[in-house]
Amino acid sequence: MPGYGSSKPLQTVSIAALADAFDDFLQQVGATKPILVGHSIGGMIVQQLLTKSPTIARAVVLAQTSPAFGKPDGDWQKQFIAARLGPLDRGETMVSLAPMLVRELVGDDPDPDGIVLARECMAAVPEATYRATMLALLGFDQRSALKNIAVPTLVLSGSKDNNAPAAMMAKMASYIPSVNYVEIEGAGHLVNLERPATFNAALDRFLEAHLAATQVTSE
Repeated sequence: MPGYGSSKPLQTVSIAALADAFDDFLQQVGATKPILVGHSIGGMIVQQLLTKSPTIARAVVLAQTSPAFGKPDGDWQKQFIAARLGPLDRGETMVSLAPMLVRELVGDDPDPDGIVLARECMAAVPEATYRATMLALLGFDQRSALKNIAVPTLVLSGSKDNNAPAAMMAKMASYIPSVNYVEIEGAGHLVNLERPATFNAALDRFLEAHLAATQVTSE
């Protein structure tokens, strides 16, 4: 996303602005009916993109994400932001925080290599990007748009995910017309890194079913 890796950050960061940037990227690379996999905040961005371009994707995967973050002045929202930005305000760095942040995100018996990668990725996030992205969550709410998602959708949760709880994701899935819901037992918020084989197998089953169903043979 903009601001991560070597990509240029946006001047103003919001989920809507990130979705517009993603839309621009898809057009620049000439992606036609791509299959979009959005994890966590990435899943919010995919939801936002679909409200603007409901048929842009062939299928979507919404993994460990939420349709809403809630009102900026809510107690839970204030506590969430304070817990994530407070340590930086007190002098911590992304490098020093990365082990703790990752530890709080994972579930039972995560893949060791995946955890190393997660820590490295978290430590490499620029502080300004992390701050801006956390604040961009405030006010996000696409709950009313779930019923309008017009493409096959896989909603994937982890049973030990405290950020995007499985019960919430199961309820989210119930509002999407063409949906498969999968809950991965024991996984936390980073299921693609905690249980990569299980995560990939869930995607494979979903994609094989829908690619076969929409296969077009040309002469």
